[in-house]
Amino acid sequence: MQTLKRAAAVVSAAALAVFTVLVLDAAPAQAVRPPGIPSLSTAQSELNALTVASESHGDSYDRDLFPHWSSVGDGCTARQYVLKRDGTDVETGSDCQPDSGSWQSDFDNQWTSTVSNATVDHVVALSEAWASGAWAWSTAEREDFANDISSPQLWIATTSANSSKSDYDPAEWMPTNTSVRCDYVKAWTHVKYLYDLTIDSAEKSAIQSHFDAYC
Repeated sequence: MQTLKRAAAVVSAAALAVFTVLVLDAAPAQAVRPPGIPSLSTAQSELNALTVASESHGDSYDRDLFPHWSSVGDGCTARQYVLKRDGTDVETGSDCQPDSGSWQSDFDNQWTSTVSNATVDHVVALSEAWASGAWAWSTAEREDFANDISSPQLWIATTSANSSKSDYDPAEWMPTNTSVRCDYVKAWTHVKYLYDLTIDSAEKSAIQSHFDAYC
């Protein structure tokens, strides 16, 4: 702060104005959230329609049962597609892998320009889906779920936020960034509704509480 004050004393007002513009222009653009997040009224109707049931078959879960990061066209995997879609100034190679760019992790409101730190999270974790009904799906259906770029299922998250979230549901974990919590639980509800997954009683109660508190 003292350095800026000393600088302001020796530069002209015009030069300071130019400096300010340059600093503002260097700030990242606002982050892009995934598509398909419903209105509150729609999410509420979807929450009311979900079947309440205890989770099951958890012991038989294996991540490999959900073929993930499959091709979604134009030479891109689902992960590469989301990084390109929701990043800022993303440059990719011929293999569609991002070489540079900026990404915001809405869960913890952190920006990163390190490609390896920009992970893609399944908002409804694969193990959560398995225990909520995906155990009965075909492999093709599980692949569709794991690579769904059309719904709000895939979010960019820093490695630390992704690790913190793990496979927890909204009764067990919520983003530290409170400004995203409304969209987060609406997205969670919508994905469960789209795929006819069940919801346990604690999960449903928590989502309703979050609707009331953050939406």
